[in-house]
Amino acid sequence: MLDAIGWLATAVFSASYFFRSGAALRRVQAAAALLWIAYGFAISSKPVIAANTIVALAAVGSAFAARSGRRI
Repeated sequence: MLDAIGWLATAVFSASYFFRSGAALRRVQAAAALLWIAYGFAISSKPVIAANTIVALAAVGSAFAARSGRRI
């Protein structure tokens, strides 16, 4: 079951590259990062949790910045 979360996160992240909209790409990447965070908690891996928390925050932050018309 744990491996399934990791594989799903990989599939979601890989699928993000098929989105043409930057906003959609960031949303899908944020979703994948959240799956990786869940996987990190499941396997008790602080590096996986930390790295993907950074990715999720960057994806969400850049999505909000793009929505408001600001550039990062």
